[in-house]
Amino acid sequence: MAAASGFKRLGLISAAVAAMAVGALAVLSALMPREAVRDAVTAEIRAVTGLDLALGGQSTVALFPSSDISFYNVRLSDNGADTPALSAGRLTARLRFFPLLLGRVEIADVELVEPTIAITLEPGGRSNWSNLLETLARRLKPDESGASFSEIRIVDGTVTIRDRDVTETLHGVELALAWPSISNSFAATGRFVWRDEPIDASLSLSNFVAALGGNQSGLKIRLSGKPMKVAFDGQMSSAPTLRIDGTLAADSESLRDAIRWTGQRPLPGGGFGRFALKAQTKVAGGTLALTGVNIELDGNAAEGVLTFASGGRRSVQGTLAAEGLDLTPYVSTVRLLTAHHRDWSGLPFSLEGLKGVDLDLRISAAQVVVSGAKFDRTAVAANLRNGNLVVTIGESQAFGGVIKGSLGLGVAEQGADLRAQLQFADVDLEKCLHAIFGLNRLEGKGTLSLAVEGTGASVLALTRSMRGSADLSGKAGALAGLNVEQLLRRLERRPLSGSGDFRTGRTSYDKLAVTLSIHQGTIKVDTMQIEGAAVHVALGGSASIPARELDLKGTATLVARTTADRPAPFELPFVVQGPWDDPIMLPDSEILIRRSGAAAPLLNAVRDQRNREALRSAIDRLTGRPAVSVAPAKAD
Repeated sequence: MAAASGFKRLGLISAAVAAMAVGALAVLSALMPREAVRDAVTAEIRAVTGLDLALGGQSTVALFPSSDISFYNVRLSDNGADTPALSAGRLTARLRFFPLLLGRVEIADVELVEPTIAITLEPGGRSNWSNLLETLARRLKPDESGASFSEIRIVDGTVTIRDRDVTETLHGVELALAWPSISNSFAATGRFVWRDEPIDASLSLSNFVAALGGNQSGLKIRLSGKPMKVAFDGQMSSAPTLRIDGTLAADSESLRDAIRWTGQRPLPGGGFGRFALKAQTKVAGGTLALTGVNIELDGNAAEGVLTFASGGRRSVQGTLAAEGLDLTPYVSTVRLLTAHHRDWSGLPFSLEGLKGVDLDLRISAAQVVVSGAKFDRTAVAANLRNGNLVVTIGESQAFGGVIKGSLGLGVAEQGADLRAQLQFADVDLEKCLHAIFGLNRLEGKGTLSLAVEGTGASVLALTRSMRGSADLSGKAGALAGLNVEQLLRRLERRPLSGSGDFRTGRTSYDKLAVTLSIHQGTIKVDTMQIEGAAVHVALGGSASIPARELDLKGTATLVARTTADRPAPFELPFVVQGPWDDPIMLPDSEILIRRSGAAAPLLNAVRDQRNREALRSAIDRLTGRPAVSVAPAKAD
């Protein structure tokens, strides 16, 4: 009972004290001059921030039941500036309760409602805020008594950043600033909307006064949004130039989307999806240097160094090494052929992404995969300047041999400019030609040299303008899907027996030599010699790259020892026509008829003028109308 009575008395005393405090505050609110409160608040804001705010509008003071003062149409600008560095529709200062009971005006926190912060960057690293920050650095001193406010809130703000002709705007800025009134540190946390994407942000400086003076201070930054997440821990200073040193980490679900979000054009093609980066970072002036880089992109992981420069044109330089690279995603969207894989694609090229950045990148990998083709140890260099991309293959171990050369792709008035100079030395021809050109007919070891160029708005247009040359030499191989020896031996014995299905089997060769010249999309076969122990084949003619068709003539010779019964080797002229992935080979029918003992007299009879007239008369009598003239066959 005594304890209950004590608690009751304590409650009554507390209620009485609270009532007295409220009553005193009510009386104080009636007696305290509004002008004195206004002057005290502006003086404290000036003391804490070191800045003079222009209070152009009205102000309202409320001391009871809540204690706060609001200023309207607030402006902060450097002397002589046309545009204020900061303007706000309302600034509200919430006052501390107990000091107010004692007749002192102390600010608990400050709130800026709908402020607009304008940042204009100037040459030499200065801005319209430079003088204001210098003033802030001279006058800002932490108050160890803790009597000053330590928080500034920004509600529904807008930040505009101008750098020459580029303007970026942050909307919906909601920030809480931990003002260094009682410590050296400064922190800002909150969120904003940039390019229609909300971003959660935080920033902290371990020594705010040192940072304002350009001296070194600890720096932590966190940015998190759907396009990308970025984290930095390190040091910064701004005198005499901006310097940042620390650890940078970034990741994104789609690097391509993140690049678009920042307003840049990504490189053409596919890929640039899942991305992660961690590196030691140094910023000096307009250069960002990354060392100890660990980068992951589209499932590929690499290590090395990277340098980004923003002075003038944006540029990227670096050296990366990887255990394995799968480049398939980057060529997956390149369509050389139409959907039915019979014609070249006529879709226009899109190479705008090549113009926005300069690139100088060297990459080495133990293994590289491109659309199913595997390359062993490979070293390449990619150089991009003014919209012209050149990929130089220093050396690539592939198809059992070595690949060297360069590939060039540039933006031209007609669309795209393609250049290629490649050498495939001592490679497996079947694997190489299948991977590069989709051909499956040639086996063996060989060397291919290719130098071509073309200009056009699409792949089809490129093929029509293609020009250049190609040389191919091979040894100890075979023509797959074609048995020339079997065909010749059958026709030698029975010339009119028909060729049958000769597109099976193999034709072995010891030596292969091919020389081609290309002009305006037409391939001219200057030399094509296939020499084997049993068969020699010589070919000439042309092929159309745009139509993907062959028009070749050749002679196949059955190699055999000459005897009394066989005074000369059997030779058969033939033609090769049709699509180059499935051509038709037709032997010379007149030669076969002439070699046939039974059919040769008929051919000779048709050639005779008297027999031809008799044949025409017989046809007239049978059909009752004039017969079609039978032209004499050309003599051999």
